[in-house]
Amino acid sequence: MKAFVFPGQGAQFVGMGKDLYDNVPAAKELFEKANEILGFSITDIMFAGTDEQLKQTKVTQPAIFLHSVILAKSLGTEFAPEMVAGHSLGEFSALVAAGALGFEDGLTLVSKRAMAMQKACEQNPSTMAAIIGLPDNVVEEICASIPGVVVPANYNCPGQLVISGSNEAVDAACAKLTEAGAKRALKLNVGGAFHSPLMEPARVELEAAIQAAPFTKPVCPVYQNVDAKPHTDPAEIKANLIAQLTAPVRWTQIAQNMIADGAASFTELGPGTVLQGLIKKVNREAQATSKQSL
Repeated sequence: MKAFVFPGQGAQFVGMGKDLYDNVPAAKELFEKANEILGFSITDIMFAGTDEQLKQTKVTQPAIFLHSVILAKSLGTEFAPEMVAGHSLGEFSALVAAGALGFEDGLTLVSKRAMAMQKACEQNPSTMAAIIGLPDNVVEEICASIPGVVVPANYNCPGQLVISGSNEAVDAACAKLTEAGAKRALKLNVGGAFHSPLMEPARVELEAAIQAAPFTKPVCPVYQNVDAKPHTDPAEIKANLIAQLTAPVRWTQIAQNMIADGAASFTELGPGTVLQGLIKKVNREAQATSKQSL
C-alpha cells in the first residue's frame, strides 16, 4: 500500500514551494488565494524572506501546510494515497490532502492554530528538548519525577523522544536524563512547550473552530497523532485534532502501525526529509522517500 506523510514545524526553509508557484498555474492560484485568506503575502516570506521571518510560528505553520498540500494537489494521479499521516501540524496537511477538509478551511484552521499556539507561548515562557539514546519508559519516569510541567511530547523513533514543558522543569529533566545515560539532551529552538499541558489555552481557543469546520470522510484512513490509529470518521478526527495540542505526537507508533497495516512505500511531501529518516529508524527495511517539488 502507498502511504504519504506530511512534515511538521521545523522542516521549513527559505525558497520552499517556489518552483511549484513558478511552474504550475494551478499551484500559483492556490498560493495567491492563501495570501488573500491570510491577509499578508506569505509567498514573499516563503520564497525570499529570512530564516528569522519564516521561523515565527504564525508564518511557519501555514507555510509548511501550503508547500505540502499544494505539492500533493500538483501531483495529479501520482498522489493516490491508501493511507496518510502527518507529524503535529502535518496532520492538517494530511487531512486536506486526503479530502477530509477543503483547502481554504484547512488553511484557516492552521492559521488560527498557529496564532493560538504563539499566544500560549507568550503567556507561558517554555521550551522543548530532544532526548537521544534512552528508552521511552526511562524518559517518561524521569519526567514524572520532576516538579512542575515537563512531559514527553514527540515519540519520534526508538531512542529519540522530545520533551516539553516550563523552562525550569525541562532544564531539570535534561540534567537528570543526562545522568541517566542520555547521549544528548538538546534544547530545541522553538517558541514554546508544544504538545504539553501548557498549550491548554490554545486547545480551548481552537476547539470551537475545529468543531465548526466542515469535515467529511477522507479518501483513505488518516493515522492520527493522539492514538496512532487509522481514522475515517469525521467526528473522531475532530476530537483527535482538538486533543492533539496538549497530547504527545506518537510518530514511532504511527510508523509501526502503518507498516503493520501494509504500507509498502512512504513518500514524504513538503519541506525537509525528517519523516523519511524517522521512518527508516523505526524500520530499516521501510521504503521511504521524500518529494519537495514535481
